[in-house]
Amino acid sequence: VQLQASGGGLVQAGGSLRLSCAGSGRTVSWRFMAWFRQAPGKEREFVATINVSGGSTIYADSVKGRFTISRDNTKNTLYLQMNSLKPEDTAVYSCAAGKSVILSSSASASAYNYWGQGTQVTVSS
Repeated sequence: VQLQASGGGLVQAGGSLRLSCAGSGRTVSWRFMAWFRQAPGKEREFVATINVSGGSTIYADSVKGRFTISRDNTKNTLYLQMNSLKPEDTAVYSCAAGKSVILSSSASASAYNYWGQGTQVTVSS
């Protein structure tokens, strides 16, 4: 199983980006898919997660109302629409997938089995 994240780039504060994460396997078999990010000198942090049907999502407080996670199981792809970007959103964003993740642990990186390589998002002030 491979995950390939893309869509990062340089954007001004207040702008938008849409990240994609293409999976080599059938995403319908992954109970949860998620985005995490890591800024320079900081620990990796949870951004958002979504269950297989798309009916259950969880967001970090820092992105709630600005970011939207979605998935298209027919295309084996996970998305992250990021609006109203702030300089503090600057980080490497990685996607993750897990077959056995449960809701109560879906914000924990240790719950996920598969990880993409990450895509850089830089927000200038």
